[in-house]
Amino acid sequence: MILLDGKNIASQIKIEIADRVLEIDRSGGKMPHLAAVIVGNDGASETYVAHKVRACKEVGFKSTLVRLDEQVAEEILLEKIDEINNNPDIDGMIVQLPLPPHISEGKVIERIKVEKDVDGFHPVNVGRMFIGQPAYISATPYGIIQLIERYNIETSGKHCVIIGRSNIVGKPMAALMSRKGYPGDCTVTICHSRTRNLDDICRRADILVAALGSAGFVNAEMVKEGAVVIDVGITRTRSAETRSGWKLLGDVKFDEVAPKCSYITPVPGGVGPMTIVSLLANTLKASAREVYG
Repeated sequence: MILLDGKNIASQIKIEIADRVLEIDRSGGKMPHLAAVIVGNDGASETYVAHKVRACKEVGFKSTLVRLDEQVAEEILLEKIDEINNNPDIDGMIVQLPLPPHISEGKVIERIKVEKDVDGFHPVNVGRMFIGQPAYISATPYGIIQLIERYNIETSGKHCVIIGRSNIVGKPMAALMSRKGYPGDCTVTICHSRTRNLDDICRRADILVAALGSAGFVNAEMVKEGAVVIDVGITRTRSAETRSGWKLLGDVKFDEVAPKCSYITPVPGGVGPMTIVSLLANTLKASAREVYG
């Protein structure tokens, strides 16, 4: 069993990005600039945004953090997005999800300029990704793809089973793994809450991606010998084993599944760090106008 060390690979990619930023600085270019908008005081969102801001600093990016009250009117948030859209110094923008229930995520996502949508959620970016045109790929699927590439995991002709059909992970992963070329050329099955015989389908997977947000859902009986298992889930649960009283768990029962795998991601330290570094990679592309010119 080989551990897919997302933390280590993310560190390598950060060094590569930081080197690019140094080259930009030496040539007198503009530093990449990411703006993050957070609405309310959700603990998990605060943590994620803090990680993203810190990662920007590590690679030499400029970053702007915009905080809005949880009760902020939808129109005020949209006006703030317009302000960032029209700021030529800002290359990429993210609005941290989830949003309060009185704000439409769809309206917010579509209000972000396509060329600044480094989260890859805008329908235009999603559509371009699906038909194989240059696009910003949403950070978690992009991170998984980079992890597969860095470990030279074979994908051609493999059966990839994805548990979860979200617009952020499940559906983009299905498109990426089934596209022509590497990593891709898989036969893909998407499973969800209405899937029948889920265990049997999972046992046929050469590559199993668990992205449903249910701690410990995937057990050893659902995984065949030699499978590649990628655990996207992360759930904060109470634990008497840690000083903080909390523990992060993935969708996979790591201890019992790992011995059967050829490769597996840990939680934490697997997909999470790759998601953040992929956001940086998209921001660098936005700064260089690599996608939309």
